[in-house]
Amino acid sequence: MTEPSPKITGSAPPELLDALRDLITQARRQVLRSVDVVQVQTYWGIGRHIVEFEQGGQNRAAYGKQLLSHLAASLTREFGKGFDERNLRNMRAFFQHFPNWNAVRSELSWTHYRLLLRVDNQDARHWYMQEAATQNWSTRVLERQMGTLYYERLLSSQDKAGLIARTRQELNTEVQHPRDFVRDPVMLEFLGLPDTGRLLESNLEQALMDKLQQFLLELGKGFAFVARQQRISTETQDFYVDLVFYNYLLKCFVLIDLKTGHLAHQDIGQMDMYVRLYDDLRRGENDNPTVGLLLCGSKDQSVVRYSVLHESEQLFASKYRLILPSEEELRQELELERNALLSTFPADSE
Repeated sequence: MTEPSPKITGSAPPELLDALRDLITQARRQVLRSVDVVQVQTYWGIGRHIVEFEQGGQNRAAYGKQLLSHLAASLTREFGKGFDERNLRNMRAFFQHFPNWNAVRSELSWTHYRLLLRVDNQDARHWYMQEAATQNWSTRVLERQMGTLYYERLLSSQDKAGLIARTRQELNTEVQHPRDFVRDPVMLEFLGLPDTGRLLESNLEQALMDKLQQFLLELGKGFAFVARQQRISTETQDFYVDLVFYNYLLKCFVLIDLKTGHLAHQDIGQMDMYVRLYDDLRRGENDNPTVGLLLCGSKDQSVVRYSVLHESEQLFASKYRLILPSEEELRQELELERNALLSTFPADSE
C-alpha cells in the first residue's frame, strides 16, 4: 500500500524557508562586513598618507591649512561627496588616534570610529572600541553608552560586575539586525553610488515631490530649485531634506519635508532642527534666515506648517508671508495632487 503524498498548502515549506532565510542573512552579513573592513582600512590609510605628508618637511608644510581643502576639491570631483574636507579631517584624526592598524578592531564600521573620535580620553576611547567590538554594539548603542558615561560610571562603581550585568541585560532586549547598507549613506558614498537619498523615497512621496516642485516653480514668486534629497550632517548623523529651493525675492532658502503618514511632534522638531542646521552650514553672509515647510499628506487629512526659528518670527510675519504661498493654498494643492496620484497607484500609497 503506497503512502499518501504530503498535502501541499499555499505556503512555502517552513523548514526550507528557514534554511534559505539563514543562508541569505549570513550572506548579507558577510558582504556588509567585507565592505566595512575595506572602508575602515581605506580611511585609515588616507589618514596616514595625509599625516605623513604634513610631517614631511618645509616644502610640504607650505600647503599649510589649505592642504585638506585642495585634496577635498580634487577627490570630491573624482569620487563623490564622501571625501569632503570634514571627512578628510576625520580620516586624519582616525590615524592620529589609532596609529597602529593592528590595534584597530576591524569588526567596527566607519560610523563607530567617527563616534569614537569624539572621546577625548585615550583610555576611554580604546575601552569603548574594545567593548563595542566584543559585545557587538551597534552605533546607536555605542553612542548611548558614551552619552551616559558608561566607562566613567564603571570606573567609579563599587559593584562593577553588577553594573556590567545590568547593562548587558538591557542591551539584550534590543533586536539586532545587520545594517542595511542599501540605506546607509556613508557606505553608499564610499562605494561611489549616485543619488543615494532617492533610494529612501516611496513611489507616492516621489510623485508628490515632483508635483510640488512644479507647482512652486510655476507660482512665479521667486522660487529657484536647488536640490532633491539634499544631505545635511551632524558629526554622527546624516539627514536628507526632500526639497530645497532658494527664493531670490526673499534671499532665503526654503526647505520642504514631506510626510505621507500622520504628523507627529517629532516631525515638527526635526524640521526645526533642519532649519537650524541649514542656517549653520549652508546659509551665506547675505542670505536671510532659512524657512522650513512641513507637508503631511496623510489619507485622513493634509496638514501644512511653516517652520521658522524664534528669532526670525517677526521677519517671517512682516516679509516672508507676503511672498510665500499660504498654508491653506499649499494644503489644497497637496490634497488635490495626492488624490489624483492615489487613483494611479493605490497599492503603493498605504
